[in-house]
Order: sequence, then C-alpha cells, then structure tokens
Amino acid sequence: MSSRHHIDYFMRGRIIGKIEEGRNITDVAREFDIAHSVVSWLFKSFKTTGMCSKRHEGGRVRSTTPAEDRYIVLSAKRNRRTTAQQHRTARLQWCREHHNWTEQDWACVLFSDESRFRLSSDCRRQLIWRDSGTAYRPENIHEKDRYPTCTIMVWAGIMINGRTRLHVVANGTMTGQRYIDEVLLPHVRLFRGAVGDKFVFMDDNATCHRTLAV
Repeated sequence: MSSRHHIDYFMRGRIIGKIEEGRNITDVAREFDIAHSVVSWLFKSFKTTGMCSKRHEGGRVRSTTPAEDRYIVLSAKRNRRTTAQQHRTARLQWCREHHNWTEQDWACVLFSDESRFRLSSDCRRQLIWRDSGTAYRPENIHEKDRYPTCTIMVWAGIMINGRTRLHVVANGTMTGQRYIDEVLLPHVRLFRGAVGDKFVFMDDNATCHRTLAV
C-alpha cells in the first residue's frame, strides 16, 4: 500500500474527488490500494485547509470550507449587491444563549433603528460583486442620481405588545446629543419606566449610539 508521502498531487485530487462524490473512505482506499488511515488523513486535511497538499502554507488558516466558498460565490451571482455574511460565530452564540427565552422575556425588549428615505434613486456608493470583464453588463449597472431630491430620516422602536411613535429626524443627521434629546429621553425612557428593571434596549453600533454621552 502507498503511504501519504508518496502520493502525488494528482492522485490526492482524485481521492478527494471520489469522497466528495459520496464514496466512503473504505471503498476509496481499496480502489487506490492505499491505507484507510492515509485516505482519512488526506480528506481531513483537505476539509481543514482547503488544499490537498501536505506542505505547510503561509498565511491565515482558512475559516470556510470549499462548499461554503461555492455558496458565497453563488449568492453573489444571484444578487450582485448583497452584503457578505459577518459575525456568524457571534450570532450563533447569541441565539444559543437566548433560545430558552419565553414570551415574557422578549416582551421586555425594545428593538430600534433609523432609516433614511429618498424621493429619488439612492445615490450612495454600492459595492458590486462581478466577474472580470463584466462591468458594463445590465445587472452590474446601478443608476446614480447626480441631483438628488430631499431625504428624510426616521427612527422607531418595536416591542411584542407595542411600538414607539415614528420620530422624524429633521434638518441634518443623527448625532449623539440628538440621539439623547430626541430618542432616548422622550421615547426610550418611557418604555423603560413602564417595563421596569428587566427592560432591554436594542440598537446597533452606529457612531451616534456609542458616544460617551449616550
């Protein structure tokens, strides 16, 4: 039987390809006359590093599998303006910590966010996922309004049994002080007083939400 040190890269690729097609390790080892432990090691190494080479490669260790890479590429091609999925581990941990919460627990949470609306098309820059040489295809072209009309920003919060009033952020952008004066004190504080000590307020990491004063 061959050892893993004498298997060339082409053979390694064939072995991994057979397993990815659904063949089990025992059958593949028998077909190529290679020890079961060697085939198992090759496939585990491939799943960990994404490579079939036994040599150590410099750089950061892969955090995604080849299957996840293919899914990311497919998602980008389906929606050229989609954003990459981030903080997957943190989100999973958060879900595990809260999966036993009852309706009474969630009734103490106020979720909030701001949104900006425009009467014309959105003129802000957007990233486009595209292949080389496809810049002028229709699906990769985004209209840009050089003379945008007025915009309006609004804020609101929702709970299981209620919601805040829709607050219009007039004349300018939201700053930390405006967030305190126009949102936290007149709106959020009222819900805090009604719910009590178990009240949880959820906003995002926008700069205005994370100032020292806030």
